[in-house]
Amino acid sequence: MTRTPHLTSRLQGFGTTVFAEMSALAVATGSINLGQGFPDTPGPAEVLDVARAAIGTPHDQYPPGPGLPELRTAIAEHQLRFRGLSYDPDGEVLVTAGATEALTAALLALLEPGDEVVLFEPMYDSYAAAVAMAGGVLRPVPLRPPAVEPGSVSTDAWTFTEAELRAAVTPRTRLLLLNTPHNPTGKVFTAAELALLAEVATTADLLVLTDEVYEHLVFDGAAHTSIATLPGMAERTLVVSSGGKTFSTTGWKIGWVCGPAPLVAAVRTAKQFLTYVNGGPFQPAIAAGLRLPDAYFTGVAADLQRRRDLLVAGLAAAGLPVVSPQATYFATIDVRPRQPDGDGIAFCRSLPARAGVVAVPSVVFYDAADAHLGRHLVRFAFCKRDEVLEDAARRLGEMQ
Repeated sequence: MTRTPHLTSRLQGFGTTVFAEMSALAVATGSINLGQGFPDTPGPAEVLDVARAAIGTPHDQYPPGPGLPELRTAIAEHQLRFRGLSYDPDGEVLVTAGATEALTAALLALLEPGDEVVLFEPMYDSYAAAVAMAGGVLRPVPLRPPAVEPGSVSTDAWTFTEAELRAAVTPRTRLLLLNTPHNPTGKVFTAAELALLAEVATTADLLVLTDEVYEHLVFDGAAHTSIATLPGMAERTLVVSSGGKTFSTTGWKIGWVCGPAPLVAAVRTAKQFLTYVNGGPFQPAIAAGLRLPDAYFTGVAADLQRRRDLLVAGLAAAGLPVVSPQATYFATIDVRPRQPDGDGIAFCRSLPARAGVVAVPSVVFYDAADAHLGRHLVRFAFCKRDEVLEDAARRLGEMQ
């Protein structure tokens, strides 16, 4: 590997993200960008109007370090309403600059150099970098996709083996990092899988950091359960989420972490020296969003499920094997019917010229040692307008 000048050894290998490369490629070629997961429609007026009204008021200045009391209260109410989890807004809820900061601050606060983190791969790309910045060591457990024939769609879940999970835990393991609903696979971990994870965490006395940003974007009757709700888990678990995905406000970067006061205090210590605070006018807006009626949350999931089906049908019609997700913004394909050497990066770099569409190679979501597991996989985002998805499906069907 060529070393990047001046960059600390902990971050060698973490160059420009693939999202930046693929988004630039979309702009340069005029392609439809189904790579990065951001919606192309505005969020609910009930949320946006509150933000507009807050601009030009004292909300433009620094909010309190832990976050606006109104937002912390709304987060606690939301957790109780949807998960049955009870948190004190004054010591067990911390507002962050998106979920990414919450996760990074938690890892910086909780890991000593050499501590190991068990997590599932493919994994959201910030996890590996955050663990590296904290001086930690990744212990990835692979999720494997179901087998799919070309031109077909599988609704089966990605799976892992108990043996590989248990083998990943060593005496140096400090923390289990869980992402459910899972990006990039769209997997929703089942009750049995969560029970196994809870037993492993309890037996090994691990802390648990759970990323639940897609908690409301779940399809086909699947149900998201937070591992913090399982017996004995609340006292060892930090729950992370954000408003970006649920309210189509990914640029606002309003996230949060909930958990026992001592753990949240540790995270706050690290977080205060990162951004300190952020998003003053957006905090009351996200508070309003969290208090929207149940119909909003079920409606946004149903709408996204319909868009998923539009894209998945188009991908299958293009002769690609498709894994239809149970949640999130993303569907995964196997490129080998169209890229016989199975090189997902090459497929994505050539896709703008071949079809006028941009996607993201899934190999970037794997540890280097396991790159072979994701080399042939590519992720497409479907959080776009119907006409964009229909156009993308048409272009993919005409792929050269």
